[in-house]
Amino acid sequence: MAEIRSVNHRFSEVMVRLPSGWMALEEPVKKEVRSVVKRGRADVFVTVEARLSAKEIKVNEQVAEKLVHAAKKLKEVLELEGTLTLAEIMQLPDVLQVKEEGFHPESHEQQVLQAVKSACASLKAMRIREGEALAKDLISRVKTLKGYVEEIGQRAPQVVEDYRKRLHLRLQDFLAEGVLNADRIAAEAAIFAERSDIQEELTRLRSHLDQFLHTLSQPEPVGRRLDFLLQEMNREVNTIGSKANDQVIGSRVVDCKSELEKMREQVQNIE
Repeated sequence: MAEIRSVNHRFSEVMVRLPSGWMALEEPVKKEVRSVVKRGRADVFVTVEARLSAKEIKVNEQVAEKLVHAAKKLKEVLELEGTLTLAEIMQLPDVLQVKEEGFHPESHEQQVLQAVKSACASLKAMRIREGEALAKDLISRVKTLKGYVEEIGQRAPQVVEDYRKRLHLRLQDFLAEGVLNADRIAAEAAIFAERSDIQEELTRLRSHLDQFLHTLSQPEPVGRRLDFLLQEMNREVNTIGSKANDQVIGSRVVDCKSELEKMREQVQNIE
């Protein structure tokens, strides 16, 4: 009998527990499990309820006949009563010869691997069910994130305009004091306006969200790719918060980071 317990892990790790004397099958079992478990830790427990070795039993008829004959003769000589039963004859020395064949776990490899394959199939079916539930949850969170991104996008032009106006007023004060000339004012205004523009970050963030949904629909293992995309999205969100320096956008940045963290935890469950 084989049982597989799987837990979250960034990489693939397979640990096999076999009965004493069966460790020769450890690598074949690991290979079988790795064909199913591409990411995460899998603990495999293989139990053997009874050894599959055979015992050969032979009856030594010649010894039995001689022993019975000797018993009859002894009975006559000593004038004893009673007869030997079959059970008593079988217990006489050397009447039954039991020969146990050499035990070789390797000869039962296919039987063990068949049990492991069955456990792998059960694990795979369970993971598919879990994967469908996770995908549904992640799709919902992507939809939520897209809503936040659109709100940030709508707010962004106003943030740039407000920042430009504040900067212009500030530089006018400097100019009145004779600190800066008009060209310097224009240059500073352009630099700070560009720094506060988050359109490029928003464009990349939207692209990452679309890539995330596309990757989520692929049949092959995608856990690491999804993890990478989440890191990229988190980087863009941090940059948006830093550049915008706006209370409204800052609030949505916090919401985005919260959703991304929840998604990151979920992605750890995806192979």
